[in-house]
Amino acid sequence: MNRREFVTALVALPALVRPAAAEVSSIKLGKQYGLPFLPQMVMEEQKLIESHAQRLGVNGLTVGWQTMGGPGALNDGLLSGQIQFVNVASPSLATLWDKTFGSPQEVRAVCTVQSMPYVLTTRNPNVKTIADFSASDRIAVPTVKISGQAMALQMAAAKLWGFEKYDRLDEFTVTMGHPDAMQSMLTGQTVNSHFAVAPFNYYELKNPTIHIVLKSYDTDGKHTNGIQVTTKTFHDANPKICMAVRASHEEANAFIKREPKAAAQIYLKLTNDKKNSADDLVAMITDPDIDYTTAPANLMKHVEFMHKVGRMKHMPTSWQDLFFAEARDLKGS
Repeated sequence: MNRREFVTALVALPALVRPAAAEVSSIKLGKQYGLPFLPQMVMEEQKLIESHAQRLGVNGLTVGWQTMGGPGALNDGLLSGQIQFVNVASPSLATLWDKTFGSPQEVRAVCTVQSMPYVLTTRNPNVKTIADFSASDRIAVPTVKISGQAMALQMAAAKLWGFEKYDRLDEFTVTMGHPDAMQSMLTGQTVNSHFAVAPFNYYELKNPTIHIVLKSYDTDGKHTNGIQVTTKTFHDANPKICMAVRASHEEANAFIKREPKAAAQIYLKLTNDKKNSADDLVAMITDPDIDYTTAPANLMKHVEFMHKVGRMKHMPTSWQDLFFAEARDLKGS
């Protein structure tokens, strides 16, 4: 071996013997408001991620939680690296995946969180179907155009008036977080309609002047509402943490189904909800329309719609393209 070969081998040696880089010591997860995020509340209260991470050899993991009013802020937090995991609806997953496609920061799903309908309510007595909305109405959605509710409204419009009119109701939508939208509905300010998720639609419908116009399930059947996502860079560097997050969702879902009242009490505690009892929430949690599951449902219907309206450049061949490889054992659509 000549001198140059010896030096080259000496430089390479530390890389061969250096132990694998440790996974990060802290993570932050982002969520929004309402029962779609109940599994994450159970995970937070019971420290499930910490427990599963320790079981997998990641000791002392610090887990932080951040609640935001809409998907826009969550998406920005993920792409900037301020948040490592976000729970988003299918339009946000599709948008993030498309925007980062082929890059180290490519966004994919670890698992889904639940299937749950969006429920469109109004206090306008003249609105019986979406065809009755007019310029005098204002419909609250978490984020105009890009939230799951905004897309559900577009899909309903396309079904009623034809695809070319899919955005006919967009001009009536306004961005507003669910708690503020509910308060506005109940007090008669700002908006008179709200594309809500549980428990907010239940709260609103206790008021006899408010009624249901549409459920998103009416348009495209049972569908995924929440999806837990992260970036490829984070996933590849922290596989055990990603496994811990998936396992935590599975455990939280099983807990909710087995002990809905205990799960309801966690919700009431973490949200400081004074409007309902645990029994009220149990009725919502056990609603047949709600399914806390890690498997996607009708995800490709949403993705195909977004591609058709030009909101995505790339078209996945199946829902599995949007998930990390280890999630492809899930039986979804």
